[in-house]
Amino acid sequence: MSPADQHIGKRYLATALVLLCLGLIFGLMAGIFYLFPGFGNYALDFRYWRPMHVSAVVFWIILGATGCVYSGLDFFQPLHSPALARLQWYLWLFAIVGIYYSYLKGDFGGREYWEFNPVWALPIALAWLLFLVNFIKSVRKIAQWPVYVWMWMTGLLFFLFSFTENYLWVFPYFREHFVTDTTIQWKVNGSLVGAWNQLLYGTAFFLMARISKNSGLGHSRLAFGMYFLGLFNLMFNWGHHIYTLPTDTYVRYTGYMVSMTEWVFFARIVYNWRQSVTDIQKHYYHFPYRFLMAADIWVLINLSQAIMMSIPAVNLYTHGTHVTVAHAMGTTIGINTMILLAACFEFLIGKNNVLNASNKWLNGCFWVIQAALFIFWLSLNIAGVKKGIWQMSEPQLPFSKMMESLKIWFSVFVGSGVILATALFTLGFVLLRFQWTVSVSRKRVVDSKE
Repeated sequence: MSPADQHIGKRYLATALVLLCLGLIFGLMAGIFYLFPGFGNYALDFRYWRPMHVSAVVFWIILGATGCVYSGLDFFQPLHSPALARLQWYLWLFAIVGIYYSYLKGDFGGREYWEFNPVWALPIALAWLLFLVNFIKSVRKIAQWPVYVWMWMTGLLFFLFSFTENYLWVFPYFREHFVTDTTIQWKVNGSLVGAWNQLLYGTAFFLMARISKNSGLGHSRLAFGMYFLGLFNLMFNWGHHIYTLPTDTYVRYTGYMVSMTEWVFFARIVYNWRQSVTDIQKHYYHFPYRFLMAADIWVLINLSQAIMMSIPAVNLYTHGTHVTVAHAMGTTIGINTMILLAACFEFLIGKNNVLNASNKWLNGCFWVIQAALFIFWLSLNIAGVKKGIWQMSEPQLPFSKMMESLKIWFSVFVGSGVILATALFTLGFVLLRFQWTVSVSRKRVVDSKE
């Protein structure tokens, strides 16, 4: 096996980090144009920057999760086919270049969160199918799967199913029935998030077992109990996304009951908090652990918000407001990105002394990210609550007056977003520079041997 084959996971993680950096830049531009329409008279306005930002962040999560699975497998199981993994990477690269070329040409034609022309979904679907085949053939010889292998497997399967379902709207039968079409789209968005959460939470379990040197963690009853509860939520939790649609009553009731099982996650986190404090003291020196610790705290924050948003009376006020955006940002940055950064530092950096927990720059960036993210999240929630109250008020103020009253919170949102993006960009740049240096050094060693 060539050195490139041995480090295919690192190729995906490095590509994901590039997309993270681009997503941060696009997000800043989208925030500026949202706050100041017509800023600088650029040809690209908010309509362009927003989907460019969303796609980059979504691909950061998906490609990052792919890199985590391949890197994790490398520690305990040989990859079935590095060639398939490389072909999968080229398909992703082809799709991403095509998607951004389409955006710049003004060719959208997609749906929420997947606003690119649906033709570019074909190489993504093929890449994911190759991923699934490669993964199954790689792990089938493992006698007893740890929980993170099960989570990776179900995440892969459900992502492919939901991604396919996401494009049912291209068929007239679904597209011409508004309620059916909207129900599927809102359901798919929740299911896709649940699918990549399985990949990332599986990665978190793998990292915790590796950091703590406790191999039994992946086979514990508690781990599998939480896995099955998470799988149950993945399959049915989407029901609370469609409260406002005129669907069958039993769908809404089922969604509500399933959403309330999230209290089990909530209770477990609170119950284990004392043990978490002990673990923090034991592993705090290990930099990747800090991101897992931060993800745990953000799970608590976002789970609290998700439970509240799942209550129909509350959902009536929050649906379609900046509260939903705040929840999405808290999940994407506070949970998904924290787990991915933990994985990047573990798989790309390891125990390198220069880039460990004693580095003041890294420590500073870590704490700036947490503080800026909380202000970012809070400002969106305040703006969303105010808009929700306006939506349900009679008589209503004019929309322009309502938006004017929110401008201060949008300014806080953009300001904290700039700080947050700068800190995240710094970490991404440090990781990419380190990986580039290692790759160049490795190539020189190979060339010298030849």
